[in-house]
Amino acid sequence: MSISHWGAGEGPRDKLLQRGAASLSDAEVLAVMLRTGRRGHSALDMARELLLRFGSLSGLLGAGQETLLGSPGMGAGKVAQLAAALELARRHALEEARAGSALCSPRETRRFLQHHLGGQQREVFTCLFLDNQHRILRCEDLFYGTLDGAAVYPREVAVRALQYHAAAVILAHNHPSGVAEPSHADRRITERLQSALGLLDIRVLDHVIIGRGQSYSFAESGLL
Repeated sequence: MSISHWGAGEGPRDKLLQRGAASLSDAEVLAVMLRTGRRGHSALDMARELLLRFGSLSGLLGAGQETLLGSPGMGAGKVAQLAAALELARRHALEEARAGSALCSPRETRRFLQHHLGGQQREVFTCLFLDNQHRILRCEDLFYGTLDGAAVYPREVAVRALQYHAAAVILAHNHPSGVAEPSHADRRITERLQSALGLLDIRVLDHVIIGRGQSYSFAESGLL
C-alpha cells in the first residue's frame, strides 16, 4: 500500500508535515522514504520488517546493495532511494562543517564522520585537511581496505596536506565490523602519520574510528 492511500492525518507523511520529522519513529521515517510497500504490506509494515531484519536503522543503511535487494519488496528503486538519502545526509554534514567552525568540536567531528563513513562496506581511510582555524579545506578518502592489508602512506598524506596548505589534519577510518576500538595497526599508523606530518609543522588533531553507531577518538582517549 502506498503512503498516499492513508487517510488524512493518519500516515507518517502527514505526521511529519504537521509535527516535524523529529516526531517520527525510525520505522515511520523509513516508511516515508520507501513511499510504497508490497502486496499485503503497507510501507510502514515493510519498514518495521526491514528494521527487525537488520537490527537497527544503522544496520539497514550499512547493508550492501545485494543484501538489500534480497529483502522482500526491496527493488532497485527503493535501494537507490535509501542510498540517495544517505548521500544527502553526508553532503549536508560536509556543507555545514565547511560553513563554520563545527569541526573544532569533537562531538561535531564524530557526527560528520558517522555520516561520511558509517555506511561504508569496506574500510576507508579519510583525511580532513584543516586551515589554521580548524575549518575544513578538503575531505578526502585516500586509502581503501584494512590497514593491515592496504598500505597507508604517510608521504601521500603529507603531499596532500601541502597541496591544500593545511595547518592541521584529522585522520579517520571505519571498522565495518562495527567495533570502534583501535587495533595495534591503528595505533602504529597514527604514530607514523603524526611523526611525518610533525616534520612539516602540520598537527594531527585526532584520529577517529567509526563503528556501527559508535566511535573512538584518539585525542579524547589521551593517545594524541
